Amino acid sequence: MKPVVAILGRPNVGKSTLFNRLTGRRSALVDPTPGVTRDRREGDAYLGRLRFTVVDTAGLEDAPATKVESEMQAQTKRALADADVALLLFDARAGVTPLDRHFADLVRRASTPIILVANKCESRAANAGLMEAYELGLGEPIAIASEHGIGMPDL
Repeated sequence: MKPVVAILGRPNVGKSTLFNRLTGRRSALVDPTPGVTRDRREGDAYLGRLRFTVVDTAGLEDAPATKVESEMQAQTKRALADADVALLLFDARAGVTPLDRHFADLVRRASTPIILVANKCESRAANAGLMEAYELGLGEPIAIASEHGIGMPDL
């Protein structure tokens, strides 16, 4: 049985783009509009010689306003609980937001091991966000740019 890796984070940090990169296919919708991903999506993934199942989740919200958003968050929490490891993605160009902090607290309480991943690190604009990431208390962030394939060996 292959290990399961869940991709978590707030909306629009690049979760679906990373999912597509890891699966080698463009099966997850990628759009700048928050909330496009509503259901979990699973795929066979590879990274170097590693083979695993990757799970793309909906963006986490701190206070779901609708029943659909509540179900999206419940599915994300189930994906976290079922995963062997989770990647908590944040947008390093935007820096660490209050919502990133909220979800770092949520995943820190989970029994699933967490890897902090700083996405959108293709330019120097991400440097400040990389430094802020240490405030989350999840260790050293791994810098990637999933859209361009940068940092995949480090991941």
